Amino acid sequence: MKAKKTTPRVTNSSNRPLWRRGPVVPVLFLAIFALGFFALQPAPKAFGVSPPPDGCYPNFTTAEGCDALGLLTTGAGNTGLGWRSLFLNTTGSFNTGVGGGALALNNGDSNTAVGAAALLLNTTGTENTVLGTDALVFNDTGSQNTALGAFALFSNAGGNFNTATGSHALLSNTEGFNNTAHGYLALYSNTDGNGNTATGLDALFSNTTGNGNTSHGYRALLANTTGSGNTAVGASALLNVTTGTGNIALGVAAGSAITTNNDVICIGAPGPASVSDACFIGHIFGTTSSGGTAVFINSDGRLGTQVSSRRFKEEIKPMERSSEALYALKPVTFRYKKEFDPQGILQFGLVAEDVEAVNPDLVVRDKEGRVNTVHYEVINAMLLNEFLKEHGKVQELEAKVARQQNDSEASEAKQREQIRALTARLDQQAAEIQQVNAKIEVSRPASQLAMRSN
Repeated sequence: MKAKKTTPRVTNSSNRPLWRRGPVVPVLFLAIFALGFFALQPAPKAFGVSPPPDGCYPNFTTAEGCDALGLLTTGAGNTGLGWRSLFLNTTGSFNTGVGGGALALNNGDSNTAVGAAALLLNTTGTENTVLGTDALVFNDTGSQNTALGAFALFSNAGGNFNTATGSHALLSNTEGFNNTAHGYLALYSNTDGNGNTATGLDALFSNTTGNGNTSHGYRALLANTTGSGNTAVGASALLNVTTGTGNIALGVAAGSAITTNNDVICIGAPGPASVSDACFIGHIFGTTSSGGTAVFINSDGRLGTQVSSRRFKEEIKPMERSSEALYALKPVTFRYKKEFDPQGILQFGLVAEDVEAVNPDLVVRDKEGRVNTVHYEVINAMLLNEFLKEHGKVQELEAKVARQQNDSEASEAKQREQIRALTARLDQQAAEIQQVNAKIEVSRPASQLAMRSN
């Protein structure tokens, strides 16, 4: 036989309308009022239930279970189902406690707790939503927290605006606020850290007081304790960061080599062991990009390519003698300092300050206006201009030599022709002389021939 239920005391000592007492939501109140109004109307006998349901009390109150809502006074719209659910609630309104000890100490408003000991110690916290055994069990004054999962936000006392979805998510959080954890053990160790977002099993597991971290992926930012402003997207991204700040990692195991480094960006790369203020991108070195173009970066960190189409340019004119500044440049060999290049590889290039002294337009400056590097791509254009100028001179010289050679060959041909003509003339003269001599021989007297014969 069912034990007789003691009706909770429901009074309104303030003698004020319930919708003017405390932080009551007007829309919700009107909805409940409407439901109550229609409940007072006689229902058709065919739809009545017999015996009528118990647990229905004034001020829209429903209570079932030992000592459920046992001390209620002016609170309205509360539902307590379970042993001592909402037990000490007196003036709190619109709370729902389902489970043994759910919201047992509550006097806040608009809290919803489903699960044994859910929001057990809440006193004045408001607008908390809990689903799971021992979820938000130690919450006292914290408000607008959402915990879904056994032991989610288990230790939270005064932290506000936290969301934990998953068993043991944000389990250690006490005063931290604006944290979001989705996944088993996500943000498990967080106590006072604020503004963290963790999505995935073990994401930001070790974080205690770090602020503004974002991790998405299994074990992302797993080891972080006090580091702040880190962003990890990908399984095991920024896995070993402990106190580093301002790091960004995208990809599986991206930034996994970073521990205490600061302001490092890793995209698809494990990153460095000790370097800060750097960017590492995987799958680029040694990869051919046929038909591509070089990428440049300005002092604001903006990436881009250098365009050369006429439609992007104005005041186009020949470079002419501007490129002659090249002859004043002093190429050098050097090695970067150890903090920039631990290997100390031999380099070939220019010193930016020396180049600035020759032509300030040939250097690149940082945000503070300090000389930083050289416009080597401009140097290449100037070299091309000087090459074309020298090439023009060589072509002119070759043409001159060709003309001289042609003139010389023509002169030689003329001389040869003159020699041939002279030779022919001499041959002709010799033939004529021979003919004369023959005639002379015929005309000599016979006596002379006889004498010659004797």
